[in-house]
Amino acid sequence: MKVIRFLAAAAIVLTASTAMAQGGPPGGGQGGAQRAMEAMMQGITLTDAQKAKVDSIFTASREESMKMRQEAQAAGGPPSEEMRAKFMAVTTKRNEAIKAVLTPEQQAVFTKNLENMPRPGQRPPR
Repeated sequence: MKVIRFLAAAAIVLTASTAMAQGGPPGGGQGGAQRAMEAMMQGITLTDAQKAKVDSIFTASREESMKMRQEAQAAGGPPSEEMRAKFMAVTTKRNEAIKAVLTPEQQAVFTKNLENMPRPGQRPPR
């Protein structure tokens, strides 16, 4: 079950990275990283200090994912299993870094939000 959640999060990162690589506005424009961040943080009120840290974590994660995405595109073809594992590692690292910024109560909501995120191939609720 954890693998599915991580794959879903990796898919979101890939989608956001693609939107950014295609010249979309910061945050992925029509969805992408901004909507993923909002979904993960839904129901969590952050202090200004927490907001700054979480934004920094998302930015670093997005940049790392974009760089990896460019490498994968340069290699041609679909991403390899190794590349998928790297994307999952970036996502896991990001989520753990965010959890470290949150209070225990916020962590519980964050974990629930991750569990409720759409799975690959599943449309998000409208």
